[in-house]
Parts: sequence; C-alpha cells; structure tokens
Amino acid sequence: MLNLIRLEIKKHKIDSSIKGALVATGIIFGVILLGLYVSKLDHELVFENYEVAFSAIDTLVRAVFIIFASTLVAKLIIDEYKNKTITILFMYPINRKKIIIAKLILIVIFTFTAIIFANTIITTLFYFFNEKMQYIPDTLSLIVVKKHALKVLMNALAATGMSLIPLFFGMRKYSVPTTIISSIIIVFIICSNNGGMSLNDIIIIPATLAFIGVLIAYLAIKNIEKVDLIE
Repeated sequence: MLNLIRLEIKKHKIDSSIKGALVATGIIFGVILLGLYVSKLDHELVFENYEVAFSAIDTLVRAVFIIFASTLVAKLIIDEYKNKTITILFMYPINRKKIIIAKLILIVIFTFTAIIFANTIITTLFYFFNEKMQYIPDTLSLIVVKKHALKVLMNALAATGMSLIPLFFGMRKYSVPTTIISSIIIVFIICSNNGGMSLNDIIIIPATLAFIGVLIAYLAIKNIEKVDLIE
C-alpha cells in the first residue's frame, strides 16, 4: 500500500499541491491581516478576543482546504476516469480496490495535515503579530489554547470526511467542475456564519456529513470492480 501511495505522489506531482497549500496558507493569513488593518482604520474590532479570532481562522482554513481537497479528488480520481487513464492502471496485476484506497488515503492524509498545519502556522503568526500591533485587547491563556487545539483537531477530522463527499457527484458523470462546485456548496452550508453561529457548531451536522463522506469513499471502493463495466 505504501508503494502505491508513493507512486501516486510521484505520478501526480503532489509536491506542487504542497506548494499550493503553502500559498493558500499565506493568502489566508494575508486576508486576516487585511481585515485587521481595515478595522483599525475604521476604529472597529473585527475580533473581540483570541477565541473569536482563532475560530474565524479555523473556519477560513477549513473552507479553503475542503475545496482544495476536491481538486485532489478531481485530479487523482475523476480526471483519470474521464481520460480513461484509470483503465491502464487496472491492467496491472494489482487489486483495483488497493489502487483506489491508495488514492483516497493520500487525499485524506493531505487534507487533514494541511488543515492542522495551516491552523497552527496562522494562529501562531497571528498571536505574535497581535502582540506587537495590539489589534485585539486580550491576553492569550493556556485554557483558550487547549480548547482551540481540541476544536481544530475535531473540525479537521470532520472536514476531512466531508472533503470526500464531492467524490459522489464527480463520479456521476466523471465531471471535474461538478466535483469542485459540490465542494463549494458544502463550504457555504457548513462554514457560513449567521449571527456568530454556523452549522458546524451543531456537532451532529459536521459529524453526519463526515460520516456520509466516509460512506461514499467506502462505496466507491466496494463498487470499483463494476464502475468501468457499466459504461
């Protein structure tokens, strides 16, 4: 399995996706700083305290990388079916299920790691930047850090599961645009903020969506022997 994952990394040049994730992380941090700068000019507070700021950062990170994950789903799976290159892979003496599992594991690991990494880097930079510029009149406590770390971990797990949902829509017609658009819709549903609350705050919703994503991945693996025979 590890060899298959390594082959996928090499074949699809995942290092370019890693660079893309780093750029996305920098852009998110830039957007946060721009918001702080504009709020200071208007003499308004964007974030009341560190807890609110970290929550906003987490929401932005999850939104970006759920969509980012859909591009990986499109690149590693949907595009291969669309261009029939998956057929060549299936000709090798390797179990088809193992090929798809390797692709899905790569997507899951990448997405989860990217969300954790981006959250860690951005919140750390945000803290040091705020300590210098004093945009937020608040002191960061260990309790807030621990609470946020646990929240990021749970949200990252849920978001990683959700990121597999676009696989279902993309596989319907082997459509890359459909795959990405479905991820954008998921982001709008789960990350939209209404009066300081979002659907992600209702634990059962992200948990259910994550379960659906995992179920979709399971069915994709289970039915892999039939997919190319249906056409």
